[in-house]
Amino acid sequence: MKSRQSFFRRHSLSIVSSIVLIGWIVLYSHSDQDTHWGAFFGNAIADWTGLLVTVVATKFMYEIGSAESRKPPHRYLRPLREFLEEHSLSVFLLLTGVIWVMLFARSNPNSKWGQVVGNIVSEWTQIFGLLIMPKGLVETHSKESRR
Repeated sequence: MKSRQSFFRRHSLSIVSSIVLIGWIVLYSHSDQDTHWGAFFGNAIADWTGLLVTVVATKFMYEIGSAESRKPPHRYLRPLREFLEEHSLSVFLLLTGVIWVMLFARSNPNSKWGQVVGNIVSEWTQIFGLLIMPKGLVETHSKESRR
């Protein structure tokens, strides 16, 4: 018989990642971005946002052919709905990435939060690249690479 785990135990990675991200945001809000610590906090926001979206998105979304993604449930769906389900992770990253790019395009890249948004755009492209590139490209001795 499977023992019931607490809510915290089942979602501890998401919860702790969220708390750390909130901590970076608070520290950055009260820092000077022109100092080493301020710049570090701004970069940390982008990095931990990427970590959190990777943890949460891969929990609920799918990407066919990705080593990191779960396999979608086998249901008989209409072709468009099946495509959207099988590629929900890349669709999510593309749509939210467009929003981040639009926000960055409208911000001052040298402003305090403009730099953070620019870093998040960079993080989004890295996550998307790590999701898509291993589908067709191989790296010897990498468990993520398919033969």
